[in-house]
Amino acid sequence: MSLDPLPKYRFLVTLDPGDAYLPAAQALLLPLAASGAFQEVTGLGAQLEVTSYAEGGRNDSVHQLPLRHSWNRITLKRGVVRDPGLWSWYRTGLADSLGARRDGAVIVLGPDGVPGAAWAFHGGLAAKWTGPDLHAEQNAIAIESLEIAHEGLTKVLQDAAASALPRLSQGR
Repeated sequence: MSLDPLPKYRFLVTLDPGDAYLPAAQALLLPLAASGAFQEVTGLGAQLEVTSYAEGGRNDSVHQLPLRHSWNRITLKRGVVRDPGLWSWYRTGLADSLGARRDGAVIVLGPDGVPGAAWAFHGGLAAKWTGPDLHAEQNAIAIESLEIAHEGLTKVLQDAAASALPRLSQGR
């Protein structure tokens, strides 16, 4: 296992079908998950809301107490293609938010193409779709973006690698 930092230009995004959240008969009516390559992924993150609490009689410090945890929206950007995948996922959520939920993952690849880190998101909804900015004077690719509101991230490959570390160190 290499300890070199992973490059940020090699990654994959997977979007599972939404059938995990619906009865089988309804799941058959949904279009499959959006597919395609993405040029940019942002928003992998979370934050803990903290409130300050001044304890009476204690003047040298203030307690920091946790309130709630929230997840950033994941934004996917790609060149506009003729496949309506991202748009149809967003449109499905307008009519049936339960059926529009998708799980997925963002996978960062090492220089050799082997997955080096991965984050799985759960219960994702296509919360915002943005079409391309069009300029007749520019020779550029039309870009669309999709924001995914989700219910949590799990760092997948790190957990698997951490469990393998004790076995690796025993062999040395």
